[in-house]
Amino acid sequence: MGEPKSKQFENIYYGLSNYPGILKLAPSGLGWKTADSENIVTISAEEFKRIQWMRVARDYQLKVALKNGSAARFDGFAKDNFETLREIIRTNYKLTLETKELSVKGWNWGKTDFQGSQLLFNIGNKTAFEIPLSQVANTNLQNKVEVSLEFSQPEQLGEDAKSKSRKAPVHELVEMRFYIPGSTTVTKEGESGEKNEEGAEEEEEEMSAASLFYETVKEKADLTQVSGEGIVLFQDVLLLTPRGRYDIEIFPTFFRLRGKTYDYKIQQTSVGNLFLLPKLDDLHEMFVIGLDPPLRQGQTLYHFLVLQFKKEEEKEIQLNLDEFVSETVQKEYGGKLEPQYEAPVYEVFSNVFHVLAKKKIIRPSSFSSQHDEVAVKCSLKANEGYLYPLEKCFLFIPKPPTLIKNGDIDKVVFSRVSMTGNSGKGALTTSRTFDVKFCMKSSLEYQFSSINREEFDHLDAYFHSKNIRTENDTEEKGQQVLDVYSEYFGGDSDDDLKRDPKRDDDEDSETVDEDFVDEDSDSDVAEEYDENYAGIGSSEEDEVPKKKVKVSKSKSSKS
Repeated sequence: MGEPKSKQFENIYYGLSNYPGILKLAPSGLGWKTADSENIVTISAEEFKRIQWMRVARDYQLKVALKNGSAARFDGFAKDNFETLREIIRTNYKLTLETKELSVKGWNWGKTDFQGSQLLFNIGNKTAFEIPLSQVANTNLQNKVEVSLEFSQPEQLGEDAKSKSRKAPVHELVEMRFYIPGSTTVTKEGESGEKNEEGAEEEEEEMSAASLFYETVKEKADLTQVSGEGIVLFQDVLLLTPRGRYDIEIFPTFFRLRGKTYDYKIQQTSVGNLFLLPKLDDLHEMFVIGLDPPLRQGQTLYHFLVLQFKKEEEKEIQLNLDEFVSETVQKEYGGKLEPQYEAPVYEVFSNVFHVLAKKKIIRPSSFSSQHDEVAVKCSLKANEGYLYPLEKCFLFIPKPPTLIKNGDIDKVVFSRVSMTGNSGKGALTTSRTFDVKFCMKSSLEYQFSSINREEFDHLDAYFHSKNIRTENDTEEKGQQVLDVYSEYFGGDSDDDLKRDPKRDDDEDSETVDEDFVDEDSDSDVAEEYDENYAGIGSSEEDEVPKKKVKVSKSKSSKS
């Protein structure tokens, strides 16, 4: 056996990275870094458990299985590197470089196998693909026989930021579904502690194969994602969007949402805007978390989380800060976190998020409604909510949360507004509410309806204070109506519309009252005779006298 030696390989990709680096194999372990040395990965030789060689999409891969159940993958090797790698691994690490063949049949029916933190999908005796459970962000059990896995989306920092800067496209698998029929028997420890006939404190329970798979994924994913305890845990927090109650555990670099159906792991780097706004019922506070990338729940994307807290709910909250964490907090966040709080829950929650996410919390602006509120009640399509005019944006919550930045607004159009007051043209509508439509520079439109008409002057003044152009759609339509009436009836002013044309015609016209017949009375109107009445009429004696029909002038004021 030869002496230990070092060897490095260029243009090697680590994991799911889209940019190459340099891999160095040394007697003490391995190290990988990019050309700019901003990303460095080191693994000690004592952690190596097994090393495999396989053909993959990017040439050949060296898979290093570790003793903790995880694995490191390095792609981009040429076929000729096999002999060199086998000799180095045998000499330096006393391990055998195993050759593993993958299934390329393309079948979608096989068996799953959990190996440490890896989920293997096998077809026959060969592996078709592997899923690192550390990349699983959420799993759901659907239809009792179907389990979906949702994967973590690309981070906005790190490798993806570099990929974007190098104009490298990023393609990520975001969801995978497994159809698992049938049932299985699971052995569990007895809860009552009573021994069965064989003297073992165990119970057998029958459950569906999909449920077992679902529970296993949750357990394995949690073990690989969460190391240590979180800084603080908030239990039974009500989320208005997405709807449900969740336990929220906050860590230094991420936070977890644990519900009855869904579990999420969200990186702190994904947190965008933070809002702390009072609800108009004077009983609750709403904390809004903007996410980029958004949270996925099936086919639905949630760009905002809307949490609701009771104002009067106060608790004594202890933060889990050991010596190491305390030093990190003091260094990273300037000691802005306190080890213990005794304050309303929403204040503690918002302060912790503010410190860990390093984002400013946006609060209500100087806007004041008719009833001295910081928002106006309205509807977005079929959803009722509140529109908050803030300093640099407008936010509608709770569903669907909609953020409108002032700089993206082209104009604001008011609709169904009463034309009394400043317009001076008379009221064409008696509606108690009006609509506001935000026309964006990107040609998008957001229409908020059912706003109390008492809020018109307050909103209009606030738009003008922010230099946002406004238009009154009712005035334009009202003027069009006036123009049409004026053109049709020949009037030159608005006074023509105040007159009823039918009434004016009735006052000057003569109508025949057919029910009024008086042969003896005289009439101001000349009598009419039909000379050809009865067909012949040859002499005056044969002529039949015609009935006199009295025509009366009827005024509309007398009728």
